[in-house]
Amino acid sequence: MTEEKKPAGKLDMQAMTEVCQKLATPGAPHELLARMAGNWKTRTRCWAEPDKPPMESTGTCQQRMLLGGRFLQQEFTGEMMGKPFTGIGLAGYDNHTRKHVSTWMDSMGTGIHFFEGTASADGKTITQTSRYDHPVQGPVQWRTVTRIVDDDTLVFDMYSTGKSGKEDKVMEITYTRKQP
Repeated sequence: MTEEKKPAGKLDMQAMTEVCQKLATPGAPHELLARMAGNWKTRTRCWAEPDKPPMESTGTCQQRMLLGGRFLQQEFTGEMMGKPFTGIGLAGYDNHTRKHVSTWMDSMGTGIHFFEGTASADGKTITQTSRYDHPVQGPVQWRTVTRIVDDDTLVFDMYSTGKSGKEDKVMEITYTRKQP
């Protein structure tokens, strides 16, 4: 999206409508998100402790575009730490702030997590961060990296930085598109 200049003074209704309509129009970042729509098989690896082997599980994920191609909704079903797990996420690109934004909520908590970040020049790697007050560890920062490997493969990595200041990889999910 090109740099929008804010006019000095008061805008008339027509000018405000034009600016809002332009910012509401999906573009290339939204088209990239749309490539992730579909039905996926997942393989998840979670590290509870960095020096221990990861816990592994499988699951499924349905992703679809919402609101005229503006947002990608994810519905995830699987296992986490040996228990049934479900999660729902929304991802989008905010034309106004020029940032990738997303939310995540799941059956392991009652909070909604908010993420914000940027994409690589080719748009195939989206990196976002979020702050979270973990109930046991205290304040942590999460960093997520979503890589579009090809049309049928996505890889999502999650890293956590706590009080120690050391970043640890805590999760890796490989998404493989289900074939018809």
